[in-house]
Amino acid sequence: MPAKPHEEAFDAKPVLDLIASIEADLQRLKGLVEQRVEKFDPANPHNKAPDGKLTEEGAECCYRMFDEGKSRYTVAQQMKISFAAATHRFNNWRKLGGTKRQRALLG
Repeated sequence: MPAKPHEEAFDAKPVLDLIASIEADLQRLKGLVEQRVEKFDPANPHNKAPDGKLTEEGAECCYRMFDEGKSRYTVAQQMKISFAAATHRFNNWRKLGGTKRQRALLG
């Protein structure tokens, strides 16, 4: 029976280096995209109209806080609105689809 020819050992280092390079590029791209995600400020004066009611931007700010899992109580405190107003916005947010709703642009 003939002897098996000597098999060369597989060098995994180039493959692992390539994977690390791809992962670094993906992290860099993720960072670029995440920077473009608009941050919202609950204390922004543009969130309220002169009559004290929330503007469209203010309502969207509430909805984004609900998207993050904030409670109605927290939203009321941070937006400086009543708990009843936060509850009203929460119910509207649920009717719009909750986290699956179409987000409005801020700014």
